[in-house]
Amino acid sequence: MSIQIVIDSTAYLSNEYIKEHNIEVAHLSVELDEHREREGFMGSFKDFFERFENSKDFPKTSQPPVGEFVECFERLLKRGTEVLVVTFSSKLSGTYCSAVMASEMFDEGVVSVIDSETAVANYRQMIYKAVEMSKNGMDKKDIISEIESMKDNMSINLTVDSLEYLKRGGRLSNMQAIIGTLLNIKPIISLTGGELLATDKVRGKKKALDNMISKIPKGVKTIGVDHVENLAEAEKVKIMLEEKFSNADITIGEIGPVIGAHLGPKSLGICCMW
Repeated sequence: MSIQIVIDSTAYLSNEYIKEHNIEVAHLSVELDEHREREGFMGSFKDFFERFENSKDFPKTSQPPVGEFVECFERLLKRGTEVLVVTFSSKLSGTYCSAVMASEMFDEGVVSVIDSETAVANYRQMIYKAVEMSKNGMDKKDIISEIESMKDNMSINLTVDSLEYLKRGGRLSNMQAIIGTLLNIKPIISLTGGELLATDKVRGKKKALDNMISKIPKGVKTIGVDHVENLAEAEKVKIMLEEKFSNADITIGEIGPVIGAHLGPKSLGICCMW
């Protein structure tokens, strides 16, 4: 049987890649100023972040409903395929739970759901691997095993340009944001065990980038420089990384509204797999 791969929108893949590899996407939604929309694909986020910067509202996000997954699985299974779902970290979104609940409405084993325990570039790397293995005729059990093993060799570290959005999202008090801004404090936020945790605080963006780069292991295989509407800085960081990690595959990616709203415009992350 062929394998149909299902992902969610927070992988932030291009629409072209999605179509080329016949991937199904369950879209998370974001609501800002009473306007609700489904999260789009890479290259479509600029309008949202422009509205966000000019809004006093803070976005509300929601995972795809169980019924949407059920309809998707029914449609795919009618084609005689097996279904493999890989979702955004379950500790950051209810998407995984929605997919699992939907999978339980079908015969055991025909729909398999994996919690990536990660996000953005590392999540994409898992999808690339699943697509590659599926194209090469590997069975679903082997693909699941490979994706599970990837979880042991990955890291994500991010920093923000402004503390304003962490404050608006309730992660900082007003006083913490004021003092942090005055001292030019930049937090380092790590995705650890599937959760986003503040692990370091440094003064200035350069020190923040140096801190994140220092955490990259020597044997790194892939590095994703992901950004929130900050391509120019991402390109500069990519050049720095290419000089230091010449054997790594280094890419630039975008962070969309569901994740980017909590970090704010100009935020930047370094995602690694080794």
